[in-house]
Amino acid sequence: MNDPPPNAPDEPTPSSGLSDRDRAVLAVERQSWAGPGAKERAIREQLGISPTRYYQLLNVLLDDRRALEADPVTVNRLRRVREARRGRR
Repeated sequence: MNDPPPNAPDEPTPSSGLSDRDRAVLAVERQSWAGPGAKERAIREQLGISPTRYYQLLNVLLDDRRALEADPVTVNRLRRVREARRGRR
């Protein structure tokens, strides 16, 4: 009837339990960026969201077990960065 299309942006996929958008957010974090503004530009162009929303989504993903299972290297690296920033406050 009115089922969402397979792998709609906010629908989890069977393989990881993460949505396409969640996996795309993690993919952006795996990349390295040439200069100032490049990452923010890519966030807007590739994901179609503001950098502020991107970082909100990313912060939630860092606490999601499914994200850790899908990309442990990236999630653990970002968790360490987040904890270091919290420690400096």
